[in-house]
Amino acid sequence: MRSRAESAGLTRRRALEATVALAGEKPFATIVLPEVAARAGVSVQTVLRQFGSRDGLLDAATEFVAEQLRSHRSSPPGDVRAALEVLFDHFDDHGDAVIMLLGQEGWDRRAAQLTESERQAHRAWVSTVFAPQLAERSVAVRTELIDMLVVATDVYTWKLLCRDRTLSRSTAQRRVSRMVSAILSAA
Repeated sequence: MRSRAESAGLTRRRALEATVALAGEKPFATIVLPEVAARAGVSVQTVLRQFGSRDGLLDAATEFVAEQLRSHRSSPPGDVRAALEVLFDHFDDHGDAVIMLLGQEGWDRRAAQLTESERQAHRAWVSTVFAPQLAERSVAVRTELIDMLVVATDVYTWKLLCRDRTLSRSTAQRRVSRMVSAILSAA
């Protein structure tokens, strides 16, 4: 039999997952507690008991998403193929929701915080993953190359290739790989 704490933890996670799923479908501002509760299979009162308020739920969901996104991005430094696999897995799972969040950042505080955090995380990921290829470059050249690699591996690049151009994942990934190779060999 589950302990009360374990059960509460599972309830909390279901509510967070329901909120994240809804955030992938609609703007943060339109997410309401009854919808979250129904999707999580709990009552509104249970959601309130876990998070205190709608704002508490949305703040917790924002942190939950940020943590999930960080944990999905591990790949060995220097292994471009593995890095692009991880990146495309991440975009296949979360890219559409990220694009939706980016559309809200101008008017929603939580979306702006999450997207800014993710911009910084993406740049740090690029710096780490490509560190071996960038190590011998001057600081100025390394900074320029990181800027270019951030653009080549950005969610908007994925959107342009996979959503707008409707290319297959393998074709889009190959094109991003060619961009990355061209950038790394350019300087």
